[in-house]
Amino acid sequence: MSTKKSDAAQSTHVRIAIANISGELFFETNSSVADIKAAVSAAIAANGTLSLQDLRGHEIVVAASKIGFVDIGVAADRRVGFGAL
Repeated sequence: MSTKKSDAAQSTHVRIAIANISGELFFETNSSVADIKAAVSAAIAANGTLSLQDLRGHEIVVAASKIGFVDIGVAADRRVGFGAL
């Protein structure tokens, strides 16, 4: 019995800082890192809105002119136990 997640089931973590707001948006999505990069680049180039969807199907929309930074990463497997590293 294996509990390891398959690579296809891995989610991508996204953190977006908004200008003039101290908090950040943090969510997980099924989109790939490349897809998110392309969406951010297109939104900034068009000076439009960045629109992404999280794991639960909620739509996150941010004005491109208000984006401070976007941090994108894939969740690493968490290790449990006291085995040798």
